[in-house]
Amino acid sequence: MNELLEALTLLEKEKDISKDILLDAIESSLIQACKSHFGRADNVKVFMNRDTCEYNLYAEKEVAETVEDPLMQITLEEAKRFNPQAEIGGLVYVPIESKGFGRISTQIAKNTILQKIREEERKVLFDQYAKMEKEVVTGIIQRTVGDNISVNIGKCDAILPLNEQVAREHFEPTQRIKVYILEVKSTSKGPRIQVSRTHPELVKRLFEMQVAEVKDGTVEIKGIAREAGSRTKMAVWSNDPNVDAVGACVGVNGERVNAVVKELCGEKIDIINWNENPAILIENALNPAQVICVIADEDEKTAQVIVPDNQLSLAIGKVGQNARLAARLTGYKIDIMNETKARENGLFDEIEGLDNDDEYIGYREFEEEESEDDGEELTFADIQITED
Repeated sequence: MNELLEALTLLEKEKDISKDILLDAIESSLIQACKSHFGRADNVKVFMNRDTCEYNLYAEKEVAETVEDPLMQITLEEAKRFNPQAEIGGLVYVPIESKGFGRISTQIAKNTILQKIREEERKVLFDQYAKMEKEVVTGIIQRTVGDNISVNIGKCDAILPLNEQVAREHFEPTQRIKVYILEVKSTSKGPRIQVSRTHPELVKRLFEMQVAEVKDGTVEIKGIAREAGSRTKMAVWSNDPNVDAVGACVGVNGERVNAVVKELCGEKIDIINWNENPAILIENALNPAQVICVIADEDEKTAQVIVPDNQLSLAIGKVGQNARLAARLTGYKIDIMNETKARENGLFDEIEGLDNDDEYIGYREFEEEESEDDGEELTFADIQITED
């Protein structure tokens, strides 16, 4: 019994399976062995000392004058061998020697125990990783399985499916990467874990790791819009007037944001200040483009933005990316128009007639200067960007 106790203690330590569950499995296996050996086990009882792992098997039999079913009944003479006070109609417990079980019965008992151990091991793993759902973990690239990538994240291998991979990222076996755990499912073969490299929450969790102010709640990440592998816009807010939210995320000499950018294989990250005024938020979201004014309709979730003529292409961005991300981040459908077009349409006259100053950002004068246009020539004066 000492060997059994040591084996159970070792299993409990290595696989994190409760010793009580393993003892229950042993009891169940003994009953299954009796059922295999005798053909039935309705009256079989197992008495086990859970501290020492010593056990005894008994068959509960009725004392009868005439024995019709030897498995369930016993004569009074035989019963008195086990209980001198036995009487007709009473019950006695007859010891069963497990050593007498045949090879098949013994194998059934062994399989029952092993099956229970495997079930509990799968359950323990599922419970462990289910708690990690929606978190970021470090994994090691194992191999490619079709279009998917197998990533080891400890005791399990997770699947990085094609639609959660960044197109321009290429990994080699044994390379370490950080992944976001999307979903953990329980299956007959163990937990099935799906991870992502494209989810916006990956960016958020990486900043929580790098920025103490984000982790402790001093700085809040209010929103993230991401086109994985290319660019991310993130709006932040400080709950402490003495802490600059953007500065905290950027870090000294860009150390903090650069660590996140490195982990994301060079993905650009724009960090902007969050503002409850949607017009100011939209202006910030269109950064680095300069904005003359923003007219935001909170009910319709639409906004009209006017930018200097030389800022139009910058506001829109390459293939509309800057404006598209701004729309996703703010939740507004954004119309962008250059100053010349706005004057032709009489939009400035409408602005002067607005009564609610909170609906727009006032007219701003900018010095005429050349701006970057990301190499894209635009042949139109205004553009409407909506969220995909």
